[in-house]
Amino acid sequence: MEFITNLVNQLNGLVWGPPMLVLILGTGLFLMLRLKFMPLAKIGAGFRLMWQGRQKDDQASGEISPFQALMTCLAATVGTGNIAGVATAIFLGGPGALFWMWCTALVGMATKYCEVVLAVHYREKDERGEHVGGPMYAIKNGLGQKWLWLGTAFAIFGGLAGFGIGNMVQVNSMAHALEDTFAIPTWITGLVTMAVVGLVILGGIRRIGKVAASLVPFMCVAYIIAALVVLVVHAAQIPAAFELIFTHAFTPVAATGGFAGAAVMAAIRFGVARGIFSNEAGLGTAGIAQAAGTTNSPVRSGMIGMLGTFIDTLIICTMTGLAIICSGVWTSGASGAALSAAAFESAMPGFGGAILSIALVVFAFTTILGWSYFGERCWEFLVGTKAIMPFRIIWVLAVPFGAVAQLDFAWLLADTLNGLMAIPNLLSLLLLSPVVVKLTRDHFARQ
Repeated sequence: MEFITNLVNQLNGLVWGPPMLVLILGTGLFLMLRLKFMPLAKIGAGFRLMWQGRQKDDQASGEISPFQALMTCLAATVGTGNIAGVATAIFLGGPGALFWMWCTALVGMATKYCEVVLAVHYREKDERGEHVGGPMYAIKNGLGQKWLWLGTAFAIFGGLAGFGIGNMVQVNSMAHALEDTFAIPTWITGLVTMAVVGLVILGGIRRIGKVAASLVPFMCVAYIIAALVVLVVHAAQIPAAFELIFTHAFTPVAATGGFAGAAVMAAIRFGVARGIFSNEAGLGTAGIAQAAGTTNSPVRSGMIGMLGTFIDTLIICTMTGLAIICSGVWTSGASGAALSAAAFESAMPGFGGAILSIALVVFAFTTILGWSYFGERCWEFLVGTKAIMPFRIIWVLAVPFGAVAQLDFAWLLADTLNGLMAIPNLLSLLLLSPVVVKLTRDHFARQ
C-alpha cells in the first residue's frame, strides 16, 4: 500500500506540477485572446441571460432551464474548495495565492465558455431521449473516431474522480465539521446524508436541477453576507490585505507567527491549483450540466455557463480569502477549514465557527448532488444507459462510507484523477477552438 501511495504521490506531483498549471493558464489565455476578451466584455449580458433563463425554453431542446443548469454546475463547484481550499492555498502559498486564483478565474471564464459552447453544440440524445453532452461527446462528434480514445479517457477519469472529489471527500468534510462543532457522530451524518442524497439523485437531472435552483442561490448569498460581516468588523485592515495580496504575488513572503513562509512559485502553484479545484475551469464538467439545459444557442449557454467561474472564484473564494487575511489569522498556523473558521470566529465570537461549519455542510452536500450527475454521464458514455441506475445506487451507498473512513489516500487519488481529466479536455478545447470562434462570431453577427 505504501508503494501505491508513493506512486500516486509522484503522479500527483506531475499532474499538478508546473507543466499542468502552464497548460491550464495558457489554454485559458489563448482562448481569451482568440475570443478577443468577449467573456470579460459580456459579463453583464451573461447575467441578463441567466435571469431570463429561469424559465425553460422549448421543452424539446433540453430537460432543465438554463438557470437550473448553471445552478447544477455551481452546486458541484461551490464546495469545500471555497472554504478549505482557499484557506489551504493561503496557508501554503501566502496571501499572494489569492492573486493567482483571480488570474486563473479571469482566463478560466474563457475556458468555461468554450467548454459549454462545444458541449451544447455537439450534444446528442441518449436512448431515453435525454440530452447528453460534455468533453467526451465534443471529442467524439467534433474530432471524429480517431480521437475517441481521448473522450473515453476523460470519461474514465471523471467517472472515477467523482467518487472521491465529488462524494466521499465532501461527506467526510461535512461529517468532521459537524462532529467538531456540534458533536454529531460521523456515522449519523453519513446515514442522513445518504438518505437525502438518494431522494434527490434517484429522480435524475430534473430533480437535481430543481433542488440546486432552490438551494444554491440561497447558500451563496447567505455565505457572502456572513463573510461581509467579517470584512466590516476588520474594515480597517482591508487596504493592507490588498497590499499583502499584490506584494506577495510577486515576492516571497517571510515566515511570521505560525506561517512558515513561501516562495513566489508556491503562491502561483497553490493559487492556480486550488482555483482550478474550486471553479473546475479546464476540467470540462460545466458542459456536462449545461448540455441538459433548454437552449437552441450554444453561445447563449456558454455566456451563462462562464458565470459559474465568476461567481465561484471572483466572488465566493475572494470573500473567504479576504476574511482570512483581514482578520490576521493566516499567520496563526491553522490550515484548511479550521483557518476559515478562525476568521469567522474572530468577527463573530461564539458562533462564527458554527456559521462556517453550516456553510461547509451545505456547500459539500450540493457538490455531492452536482457531481453525481457528472459521474453518471461519464459512465453512460462508457457503458450506455444501463449504467445509470447501478451508478446511482453505488453513489448513494458510497456516502456513509466516506463519512467514517480515513480518506488521505482517496483524497490524493481523486485529486490526481481530477487533474488527469483536464488533459483530454484542454486538448479538445485547443483543437476545436476554431469551431467556438466561428459559432461566437456568427451569433453576434446575427445580433
